[in-house]
Order: sequence, then structure tokens, then C-alpha cells
Amino acid sequence: MPTHKRRRKGGQRKLYRIRNWPEYNESLKTRGSLEIWLSPAAQQAWYAEPTGEPGSPGVYSDAAITCCLSIRKLFKLPLRQTQGFVRSIFTQTNVSLKSPDYTTLSRRGRFLLVKLPKDAKKKKVRISVDSSGIKVTGEGEWKVKKHGAEGRRGWKKIHVVIDADGEVRATDVTDEDTADASVTKSLLSQEAATIEWFGADGAYDKRHVYTALAQRDVAQVAIPPRRNAKIWRHGNRAGPKHARDENLRQIRKKGRPHWEEESNYHQRSLVENTMFRFKTTFGEKVLAREDSRQRTELKLGFSMLNTMFQLGMPDSYAVAV
Repeated sequence: MPTHKRRRKGGQRKLYRIRNWPEYNESLKTRGSLEIWLSPAAQQAWYAEPTGEPGSPGVYSDAAITCCLSIRKLFKLPLRQTQGFVRSIFTQTNVSLKSPDYTTLSRRGRFLLVKLPKDAKKKKVRISVDSSGIKVTGEGEWKVKKHGAEGRRGWKKIHVVIDADGEVRATDVTDEDTADASVTKSLLSQEAATIEWFGADGAYDKRHVYTALAQRDVAQVAIPPRRNAKIWRHGNRAGPKHARDENLRQIRKKGRPHWEEESNYHQRSLVENTMFRFKTTFGEKVLAREDSRQRTELKLGFSMLNTMFQLGMPDSYAVAV
């Protein structure tokens, strides 16, 4: 049974084993199968249905465009090569479908609505949120390290919400100068289930974040207050205790390490792992060159991460050493 190690604070490493290795091993193989991207359902819905409205109808459905652009993102292909790649699949498999041309993929990519596949049956979730940057323009990191940055370096910021089991529950894409906490309400609006626990780093220690969480009746909030934090609602004021003030009191009383363990703050590392998976799988640079197409491309990436998640994830447990 395979084992892996995770670094703990102080440089120590903790050994983990995977319970479901045969199933997880098979799911890793299945992730490379083109059957995922060209499922029978996608083939049946390849062409657009007539709308009955005046004007030239669309030839290809949104499902077809989503499939092609997903293949493009996964294999990091230019649009022309994406057209040729899909066309060759149809030729090799004797499927009587046509590939959208690259101009159609470019045009439709601007307005494509990407739906995040997730478990709609969940009634309760324990979510973590974070953000990271994806490069749009500029030199590679090695060149910058050796010779310094030259010219403009541009980024897109991706915001992600992760459940405790690793499923992506909400995403957003903004410009690089957008504050992390400013999109919290938008991310929460994408989650229909009851939120039992919310975790984030200190960048989300804002009044409007706590207001949005209170509106959703979040039971427990694990956001570390800033170092110079003050109590917002003192004990002699009417009303319930403020979640942020209770965290601050616990940190002052027992110390931050104890608070992090007691509040399960380390669960937030799941979202950092998801960012790592995203960049490892799809690269650290966006392919598209126009804003709306970039947003579509990045959201397709997280849609595919959830598809891979649904195929199977490791069930690991700690091993005593």
C-alpha cells in the first residue's frame, strides 16, 4: 500500500497511507481517458437545437464548445490545434460529428456559461476559501530570478471555495489588484447548502466578510484576527457574542497554535492543495488573451478538477511512527 509524507510544523514529517489505493489508482488512469471529454451524452447534444427565433442559428451547442475548450485547456493547445485534435478523434473513432472551427471556439468562448459540476445533494458543508495568481503576460520565473523582470507582468486572480472532502464548491476570477475579501459574498451566493464551518486566512478579517457569514448563519468561523486586532463588540453590549471577538479572546488566552488546533484552522490547507493541483494539471499561465475568454478558460479548469474529483480521490490516514 503506497505511503506519503506531509511536513508538519518544526520540520517533522507525518506518515500517511491510502486506504483505497486500487480504486484511486484506477481513477488516476481514467483521468487521461478521452471518453470523459467525449461522453455519449456530449455527442448526442453536439449540435444546437433550433430556437425558432429569427436570425442565423448556432450550429454547435454549448456542450460541444465546452468539450472542445476543456480539451484545449487540459492539453494546453492553441485553438487551431484544438480543432485538429478533436477532428482527428472523430476520424479515428468513426464518429459522424464535425469539430467547431477555431474562430467559432474563440468567439463562443467569450460568452460561454461554465457550470461547476458538484454534488447538489449535500445539505451541509465545511468550506475554506483562498486565492492565487495565474500569469497572463510576462517572462518565466527562471528568467526573472536570473536577470530580473523586464516589461509588464500581468496576472489573473482565481478565488476558490473548497469543501472538507476536497470538492470545489465555488469559483470566481478577478483582476490581480482585487482584494481577496471583496468577493466573499459572491462566492457564498454560489453555495446553496448550509455552511457549518468557514475558514480563511487573515486577509478575510473584514467586517463585511463577517456580515456576509452572519447572513448565512455560519456556525463556526476560523479567520485569524490581525496582530493589532481590537474587540469589536464588548461584553457589556447587547446582542450575541461576535465570532471574531471570540476567536481573538481565545488567541489571547491560549495562544494562536492552540486556537488553530481547536478551531480546525489547518483544514484551510485543502484549498492551497487545490491551487497546487490546478497549476500542476493545467499550468501556471492562461492561454487566452482576452479578459472574458480568460475567465471562461480558468473556470473550465476548475470544472475539470471536479470531474476528476468525482472519478475518485485518495482516502488517507495517519500512521503511527
